[in-house]
Amino acid sequence: MDESREEARGDTLVDQLCYLSATLRDRVRNTLHTGVKRAMAVVCSGFSYDMEVVSHGFVTNISKTNAENEERLHALIDDAEGPRERLAKLFEPEVLPPETSSGADDGGEGRDVD
Repeated sequence: MDESREEARGDTLVDQLCYLSATLRDRVRNTLHTGVKRAMAVVCSGFSYDMEVVSHGFVTNISKTNAENEERLHALIDDAEGPRERLAKLFEPEVLPPETSSGADDGGEGRDVD
């Protein structure tokens, strides 16, 4: 194979990898936005919050230091772990694509295990 054909093949592979990367990035971004939108809807469905205020993120206490606010943020994140897991499970079917069988779990033969 001559050098120009090898370069062309390499360029094609690079193009395909760049396309795959961009596609995956778009899918992750869309999933993130869907999750945030659903979480905001859940919060606002049961509580009286201004979505515009919530959309700016963590609200700091101006009477506290940055370190104190950071500590509070980490405590809130830790406290949200259990509820986050439950809420995420509610939205998994809507956000995640269905699982496909690649045969990787059964030795690569792609057959069902009885």
